[in-house]
Amino acid sequence: MAAPNSALRAHQELLAYWAGLRARRGGLPGRRDIDPVCFKRHLPTVTLTEVRRDPADYRLRLAGTGLYGVYGREITGLSVDQVYAGPEAAYWRSELHGVVESRRPAVGTRVLDWRDGGRLALLWLRLPLASDGETVDMILGYDSVLGLNEPPSGVRAA
Repeated sequence: MAAPNSALRAHQELLAYWAGLRARRGGLPGRRDIDPVCFKRHLPTVTLTEVRRDPADYRLRLAGTGLYGVYGREITGLSVDQVYAGPEAAYWRSELHGVVESRRPAVGTRVLDWRDGGRLALLWLRLPLASDGETVDMILGYDSVLGLNEPPSGVRAA
């Protein structure tokens, strides 16, 4: 899937911001190190996901206002299993688990069936955060929403 340059730039900017924090701290940055003013134009599709253990769970502590239109509801405070069903929840649990275990950023694309039979694509970025610099306890996410409300065929209306 070809992503617009603006989406790729946004991902590069957030990754560079995170990497700068990591270099200054000498370990993974924590939630307290994040200053939203530094990336305020990206806030509408930013998420902060809390990592829970025993049992393993991922809960959205913050979801930008731009994501309301994607999910059709407020998702702040919900777990991955409350936001997604079945295979989609399993996909996100697996991706988030990978970030937690590797302690490294992850990026990917995901095509979602959307309301009215349309589809949308997310170009997503997940960045590990650790209060103690080591153990991932939050994940900073950013989603570029692409192809909103396109017909299932992928053909855009003229």
